[in-house]
Amino acid sequence: MTATLLRTAAELHARARTGRRAVVMTMGALHEGHATLIRTARETAGPDGEVVVTVFVNPLQFGAGEDLDRYPRTPDADIELADRAGADAVFAPAVDEVYPGGEPQVRVTAGPMGERLEGAARPGHFDGMLTVVAKLLHLTRPDIALYGQKDAQQLALIRRMVRDLNFGVEIVGVPTVREEDGLALSSRNRYLSVAERRTALALSQALFAGRDRHAAQQALRARASEVPATRARAEALSAIGESRAAADAHAVATTAGGPAAIRAAARLVLDEAARLTPPLALDYLALVDPSDFTEIGDDFTGEAVLAVAARVGATRLIDNIPLTFGTFGAAS
Repeated sequence: MTATLLRTAAELHARARTGRRAVVMTMGALHEGHATLIRTARETAGPDGEVVVTVFVNPLQFGAGEDLDRYPRTPDADIELADRAGADAVFAPAVDEVYPGGEPQVRVTAGPMGERLEGAARPGHFDGMLTVVAKLLHLTRPDIALYGQKDAQQLALIRRMVRDLNFGVEIVGVPTVREEDGLALSSRNRYLSVAERRTALALSQALFAGRDRHAAQQALRARASEVPATRARAEALSAIGESRAAADAHAVATTAGGPAAIRAAARLVLDEAARLTPPLALDYLALVDPSDFTEIGDDFTGEAVLAVAARVGATRLIDNIPLTFGTFGAAS
């Protein structure tokens, strides 16, 4: 199979459609994370469907001083990777094809969720992102659109836009792809020197530390729920050779647990990375509800996202992992 390169919406619309069309939106500089998205799109669309990969570096989502001109552009390699991963077509329009009248006067606004975390660090970024996603959804007319969970806030906002504005498309999130050492795949990783990359590992290591603390807390709560809070409980703990002070799982989970402890475990790793050479400069560490990206409280239940953003040298990186909060043992 050879993926067809398309430059205009007219060329894309002229293609005969059979089955479902699945779209993967990218800004190019494709890597294995994108390949995973494309392969998932191929499986989702099925043998009779069509997979379209868009390659467009969107100027609206780059703020002043950000790396629009520096952003890597590798068109030939992108087409080759997309083809190998199972794409039928690569839609790579020029800026004046997407914005024929120049920057659009009417744009999609991300709202309050778009002002938090990434939105606070990069004002206007999510308005530009949602505007181009809306345009590309109209131009490509997919049945399904797939996005990586590494950009968790972006994915949440796209889902919200599609729901709030009644887009007739299914949005699918695909888990983050990592290198063997844990670093989340990103087009910006190629900017990192060897020393910077070593420091950058702190992002994923911090998230894993938070995840491990969460798993330990959930295990303690599960153990605490197995024995009633009575004299029989103390006797049961004593029978397995544990001191009451150390083994009272309920007390440990209550006094030293919760979201604050998860954040603290992750923050410890990031603080250590800030003393490395070169240092890591933290933008934010947050444990949030993915429905609105506000910080969760101690009584939160359901899916949450532990997210981090930092700079290493001139390169800004983001990462996150999902966590599940529930009644004893519902950790993930």
